[in-house]
Amino acid sequence: QVQLVESGGGLVQPGGSLRLSCAASGSILRINAMGWARQAPGKQRELIASITSGVSTIYADSVKGRFTVSGDDAKNTLSLQMNSLKPEDTAVYYCYADATVTSRARYDSWGQGTQVTVSS
Repeated sequence: QVQLVESGGGLVQPGGSLRLSCAASGSILRINAMGWARQAPGKQRELIASITSGVSTIYADSVKGRFTVSGDDAKNTLSLQMNSLKPEDTAVYYCYADATVTSRARYDSWGQGTQVTVSS
């Protein structure tokens, strides 16, 4: 019902910056919340940033002060600006959305993921 497509991953040196984008499509009536999670090899998926009702943001301690999440309700898009990147930020980054569709059903959806590698 809701499709999410991420873009913007890649290789960056420590201390560098990268911006991820996510576009939601489908029979969307309302985006209740969107956010980003990441999964490093051998580790569990970690929720790192979310935005609710287009206003309220929450960050994991591991990224607070370095990452900024922002959304465009009109376009159903989400971005993650990542600054001061560290090797431990290396992971596959996933976009997710909690959305209400036109049938009034509510879905949690995930994107396919985009690789971010921080290495010199």
